[in-house]
Amino acid sequence: MSTKPYLIAGGGIGGFATALALARKGIESIVIEREDELREAGAGIQLGPNGFRMFETLGVTDAVQANAVFPEALVMMDALDGSQVTRVPLNTQQFNDRFQYPYGVIYRPDLHDSFIDAARGTGKVDVRLASKVESYEDTGDVVRATLGNGSTIEGCALIGADGLWSNVRETIVADGRPRVSGHIAYRAVLPEAEVPEPNHRNEVILWAGPKTHLVHYPLHRGDIFNLVSVFHSDAYEEGWDVYGDIDELNNRFAGQRSEVMGMLEKIESWRMWVLCDRDPVKNWSKGRVTLLGDAAHPMLQYLAQGACMATEDAVCLAHHAATHGSPADAFTAYQADRYLRTARVQMTARFYGDVYHAAGPVAELRQMMLSGRLPEQAYDGMSWLYSGVDAHGRQILS
Repeated sequence: MSTKPYLIAGGGIGGFATALALARKGIESIVIEREDELREAGAGIQLGPNGFRMFETLGVTDAVQANAVFPEALVMMDALDGSQVTRVPLNTQQFNDRFQYPYGVIYRPDLHDSFIDAARGTGKVDVRLASKVESYEDTGDVVRATLGNGSTIEGCALIGADGLWSNVRETIVADGRPRVSGHIAYRAVLPEAEVPEPNHRNEVILWAGPKTHLVHYPLHRGDIFNLVSVFHSDAYEEGWDVYGDIDELNNRFAGQRSEVMGMLEKIESWRMWVLCDRDPVKNWSKGRVTLLGDAAHPMLQYLAQGACMATEDAVCLAHHAATHGSPADAFTAYQADRYLRTARVQMTARFYGDVYHAAGPVAELRQMMLSGRLPEQAYDGMSWLYSGVDAHGRQILS
């Protein structure tokens, strides 16, 4: 095995999950981050049982649980008439018996910090800030990455964990720009004391409307509530820290229930991002270079699985890095274990977007299909996702 470290392009959740996973196998890495400090954009993210299984493998369960909130249910409400479409109990004895691990929500920087602290604590992870991998050369023996300042750095392999707009992906897959979904997401947080009483529940609640939805749930040990409002729009601007247009938001949600509008009117400033994904691919590796997380399989947020899939990737990749003689062989085995599972999440997330934003007869069909489900029926539908991966991040075929 090469004595040179793995190079990881990107210091987000996927990048540091990978650095930690490699370190747990005794493998050194260098995380190359373009920003001059380590930070995560965004607010809340949801963590399914499959994510907590990976946290156990990585040894960060206690750190994650210390900052997570464990909701009582996933709830879908009709944003027009206020009826409950479906309610799936979470973290009950029945849920725990079925999935073995909990369902949580967490402030994104808290999850990021859990990975960073654990990775640095291993003594096997170096971090280079204010650096960006602009290009690379795979010599067959090493990978030589050229950074934005013109300097170079060598490693035994390169992992592109550099997100939706990955530079590394373009040299492997060369599929151009991401697919723009036509959906816009606005995010904000609201202090717990300001949450209207009808919405003040320890549940992940989704208000489904025609071409819109609003999600809210408590975060950061219950001190704040996370709000994400999504609607169809042709607006387009790259980035995660663009301010949203409040007038457009209010127009899109006009006429919806007071529980929806009452939450929206509490927010004076929204951050906007355009929802994009890509079509699934079977191959995202070439020689000693591979992709991970959103760089490999970006997905819409409707299954709330982006962070979980990146963490599964990290655990799987590290498993193969430790059990194969060369990074190239490890990467081939890693993507073989991951591409069908992540493709299923990508395509299912697109479908869920249509379900959430249904109108007219389609919304009525949604109500008919979901309203009568028993918890065990809902869990049956979730099983492929929450129980479909082993402790090494490999898909369990059923």
